[in-house]
Amino acid sequence: MSVQGINPRNGQPVGEPVAETSAAEVDAICTRAQAAFALWSRTSREERAVVLEKVAAALDASTDELVEIADAETALGQPRLSGEIKRTSNQLRLFVSVLREGSYVEATLDSADPGIVPPRPELRRMLQPLGPVAVFSASNFPFAFSTAGGDTASALAAGCSVIVKAHSAQPGLARATAQVVARALADAGAPDGVFDIVYGTAAGSSLVQHPAIKAAGFTGSTQGGRVLFDLAQARAEPIPFYGELGSINPTVILPGAAADRGAEIAQGYAQSLTLGVGQFCTNPGLTFVPKALAMELADAVAKTAGGAMLTARIRDAYVSGTQSLAAHAAHIANGLANESAYGVQPQLFAVDISTLAQDMEKYTEECFGPAGLIVTYDDVDRVLALLGRLPGSLTAGVHAAASDQAAAAKAADALRRIAGRVIYNGWPTGVAVAWGMQHGGPWPATTNPLHTSVGATAIRRWLAPVTFQSWPDALLPPELQEDNPQRIPRRRDGMLAAR
Repeated sequence: MSVQGINPRNGQPVGEPVAETSAAEVDAICTRAQAAFALWSRTSREERAVVLEKVAAALDASTDELVEIADAETALGQPRLSGEIKRTSNQLRLFVSVLREGSYVEATLDSADPGIVPPRPELRRMLQPLGPVAVFSASNFPFAFSTAGGDTASALAAGCSVIVKAHSAQPGLARATAQVVARALADAGAPDGVFDIVYGTAAGSSLVQHPAIKAAGFTGSTQGGRVLFDLAQARAEPIPFYGELGSINPTVILPGAAADRGAEIAQGYAQSLTLGVGQFCTNPGLTFVPKALAMELADAVAKTAGGAMLTARIRDAYVSGTQSLAAHAAHIANGLANESAYGVQPQLFAVDISTLAQDMEKYTEECFGPAGLIVTYDDVDRVLALLGRLPGSLTAGVHAAASDQAAAAKAADALRRIAGRVIYNGWPTGVAVAWGMQHGGPWPATTNPLHTSVGATAIRRWLAPVTFQSWPDALLPPELQEDNPQRIPRRRDGMLAAR
């Protein structure tokens, strides 16, 4: 059996098929990853930082080659894909800075105190890498959330070895990217087996169940993520499974904002809804709007163009999702059609707030693609009362004017309970690679709302704490030694110190 890439523009095979990875090959790869972890986890933070810098440079140097393959398998276009490679290499560089800054290990030192009850021995605590981890590639970000994406970058930075499960829609790109990464790692002196890749659905299932794997990261559908999550939990030794799944990303447009800048809001909404043919996990799928603004949003969506979706399966799910919306909501706008093999057109639907309130579950399922549902209202208090009942999302947003400040504060208080990132006067598409980013949220947005898959603290997923009690200073890890030889931020006796 093999995995074949398909060009979304014409529906024809592209590139050479890639053989699926057998169960025996998965076992051998995991065994090598386990041996590599024993070496990689003991390298210094500076050594890992230098290696990641070289991987980032190798990706940048391979941009033209990789973009050509990616465009054939995704139809996302060269400008978007070139920018995404730079985003991907910058993710690696972010974790270079994380390693050198050092606070991510959460070094904590408590002095001995025999005079308290109970007596306290000397305690020194830090985070350490978990072990080999599995990373499942996403189709909608073929670089940034894929073979060399944020999960891989953060796990390698943490000191874990990584095995990637390639997305079956992009086997040629996965193979080419993996070759670039593997060469850079080898040239930089990283241990053999610290990074590898497998292909095929069965290989992914075998990977998450292999006893050498200690955690897994996933970005994709709720259905697929739930299957893998259940496999991870059913193991003899359950492991953390960090899945980024479905999200409707609710947005509230308050009356003052609608009155002050309705045209601007409508244009921004249409652009965000249809960006990348709507194939963003942060797509604004559910938007509360004053009734007077509804047709302005519809007019803006009608002027947008469709495009090719990534796969036939994603296209078919989009068609099914829009048909379901049409059965329960008013269909108020179509964008321009697209003649690609997997082409779709943007669509906009509307219900009033009373209808939504009667059956929220019916209207709060993600429709992945350039389709939006707007909820019209006259009374903003009714909107505020409903927000806390919405399912978990990656993002939520509020558009407000000066006259809306009281309502905006109430909306923020509700939305912060259901979303990982709350946006003011902006749109959710676009996720900055930064220390302050939170890309996660309550179920079904993710399987674990404590963590993020983007930003510096994404590294926290691949680490676990260990405490050293009463050990001689010379035998402690450098991060916990008395003189702080690596000059990292630490907490001593409850007080945080910069160095």
